[in-house]
Amino acid sequence: QVQLVESGGGLVQAGDSLRLSCAASGRTFGSYTMGWFRQAPGKEREFVASISESGLLKYYAYSVKGRFTISRDNAKNTVYLQMNSLKPEDTAIYYCAADSQRITTSSDYWGQGTQVTVSS
Repeated sequence: QVQLVESGGGLVQAGDSLRLSCAASGRTFGSYTMGWFRQAPGKEREFVASISESGLLKYYAYSVKGRFTISRDNAKNTVYLQMNSLKPEDTAIYYCAADSQRITTSSDYWGQGTQVTVSS
């Protein structure tokens, strides 16, 4: 069982940066693939980024590649999403997810989400 708590969201202007954090409970954090998803009003939840258990493999959605960076600190049971050059279309609730296998919208564990709002 893994419990996930996101933090770091807020209201920023276009071009600004934010860093989201996701703190996980449990002693097996290092055995989970971690990911970030987002959901904008009226839209389906979409993949943003994922990172392998070791942190060596990272994948990004095309829309955020080059602007967002996912990382993890297994000693702190935390995964991060550094978001730079934010755009209004990045506005969404951002969710952290954990899975023992591949990260998908049907992954095992989810946080409650943190709101990111980017004004133009």
